[in-house]
Amino acid sequence: MPNYPYLKTTAFDVRNDVLDIIRKTGSGHVGGSLSSTDILVALYFSDLFNFYPTQPDHPQRDRFILSAGHLALALYSVLCRSGFFDEKLLYTYSELKSPLQGHAHRSVPGVEYSSGSLGQGLSLASGMALADKRDRKKRFTITLTSDGEHNQGQIWEAAMFANKYSLNRLINIIDKNGIQIGGTTDQIMPLGDLANKYYEFGWQVYEINGHLFPALLRALQSAKESSEKPVVIIAKTTLGKGISYMEGKYKYHDIKNLTEKGHQRALSELQKNFKPPK
Repeated sequence: MPNYPYLKTTAFDVRNDVLDIIRKTGSGHVGGSLSSTDILVALYFSDLFNFYPTQPDHPQRDRFILSAGHLALALYSVLCRSGFFDEKLLYTYSELKSPLQGHAHRSVPGVEYSSGSLGQGLSLASGMALADKRDRKKRFTITLTSDGEHNQGQIWEAAMFANKYSLNRLINIIDKNGIQIGGTTDQIMPLGDLANKYYEFGWQVYEINGHLFPALLRALQSAKESSEKPVVIIAKTTLGKGISYMEGKYKYHDIKNLTEKGHQRALSELQKNFKPPK
């Protein structure tokens, strides 16, 4: 049985890292990092993702593609806590010559894709999955996209491509928090019935609460057992999850100058919402 208290504690630790780094450096993409934390923790701290921290390029590893590269702070914390690099490196975020910058880069151990412009990660992941299929490799390629990225036509070209080639070892997890940098997705470019769109594009579809570990693990397990189709997991999340004054507010897509008072309030709420009692 999965160790849910451990996952919840780890999710608290990752969120704590994100806030500490933003407090130290003065800026960072906080909202999406907090909405995607539970997804990343479920992936890296269960037995459903095959990786080798001391050998990041191991040929039998599954591959994770962070398409929404501005969620890098959460990924950096998860990679650090998974053993890919030392905590000392984690706290060099945004410093001159540090590999840890605002968008994830392949120079960071465990990062497979240098992100920047949104909407491209699913195309890369699809190409990787096709190459593995032709080489008869059994590993999985998993990408994390945002709902806002689905404004990009390239996402839907990749979705058609994955269906055409029956990329059954491709999993796309969507962090569906309903927020973009300038407002809600409904205001900026309504996505409609995202699940039905993927279904019509030939994908296996799961819709879940992206903050519930049992739901996340069940969906990931089912996705890995899919025999014919690419899989999308639409994880409904909350921007800034766990911090009441940030939740669902697009101005917290990123943040500058997190005050000491705001930091302490955020930590207090995270402690209450995520860290189980000993």
